[in-house]
Amino acid sequence: MKLRRLFLVLVLVGGFWYVTTHFPSRLGQFSLLDARGSSSPLALTEAEAAPAYNTQEQNNIAVYKRVTPSVVNITSTTLVFNFFYGAVPQQGQGSGFILDKAGHVLTNFHVIEGANRGIKVQLSNKLSYSARVIGTDRVHDLALLQIDAPNLQPVTLSDSSNLAVGQEVYAIGNPFGLAGTMTHGIISSIRSIRNADGAPIEDAIQTDAAINPGNSGGPLLNSRGDVIGINTMIASNGADQSSGIGFAIPINTAKAVLGDLTRYGRVRRPSLGIVSYAIGPDLAEQMGLASDYGVLIQKVIPGGAADRAGLRGGNEQAYVGNTPIMLGGDLIVAIDGQAVQDQQDLADMMNKHRAGDTVTITIYRGQRRMQVRVMLGEARQEV
Repeated sequence: MKLRRLFLVLVLVGGFWYVTTHFPSRLGQFSLLDARGSSSPLALTEAEAAPAYNTQEQNNIAVYKRVTPSVVNITSTTLVFNFFYGAVPQQGQGSGFILDKAGHVLTNFHVIEGANRGIKVQLSNKLSYSARVIGTDRVHDLALLQIDAPNLQPVTLSDSSNLAVGQEVYAIGNPFGLAGTMTHGIISSIRSIRNADGAPIEDAIQTDAAINPGNSGGPLLNSRGDVIGINTMIASNGADQSSGIGFAIPINTAKAVLGDLTRYGRVRRPSLGIVSYAIGPDLAEQMGLASDYGVLIQKVIPGGAADRAGLRGGNEQAYVGNTPIMLGGDLIVAIDGQAVQDQQDLADMMNKHRAGDTVTITIYRGQRRMQVRVMLGEARQEV
């Protein structure tokens, strides 16, 4: 019995040796089976070398590497009162970018608005620094911060006056807190819009580069990686995410106010120093005015820009419905050749200038058309 078992073992071992030594290639074919039980040899095709980046990819990578160290994540903390828990801290988040080695950082005003318990700026190397507010401009939705940090890498500011629809742009920021995110698109349009407070943004840059919450305050870049705008808002139709329509404040607008922010901590907003009333065709006909549109000067603020230039306010009271107005003042119809039809046009014109600029104002004094040079004053409490 034992001999029979030994003989059987020897036969099995000998058979295995014979098969493995005489038919090795056939065994390999049975090493892999597909789901149906048939043979399916694994054959991989590998590249001989790592694939080269095309020209567009190379530029994308170069812009990202160049600018990312200059983009920061901004966190603002505000204490709010909760009925059940008392004072509760709330945090807002956005982006910004470094302007110089002294640590000046530009962002949106709405990113740091209401922050009463500190503002933190986190660099791309993950180091965080406390920031102080140098100045804010709510109308243009801009805020200038400063941090004390070594080895800062500033951005390069471009000129936004000659942008063209169709040119490529990049947005870098921290959408939904995802630091160091870059998106790519084109300039879709250049148009004037109004921000969340209703203030005008002249020549706003519309782009289809994805901009989401957290991108606010971050840079919009041209194909060289130079800053052409500050990402500020999206058209979301109620959804709190990108719909392919984002807007950026042109960098030239920021340049116009940065000097005042660093010097005075505020923007010295220009003013004519007048109280005015918008005139339409019906009123113009009833009053016998020489133009059927414009803003009628009701009052000239003593010592203001209009007063110094010799513009005149009204001297005869009348009523439009129950609203008292003053007749007899100068009728402003244009500033620097651009028509002024109401107070909003007047505000838009002022928005393009700074205190100290000189403008040419076209008026009617009675039936006489005149042009007056006016050096703009600084807005204070004038209406």
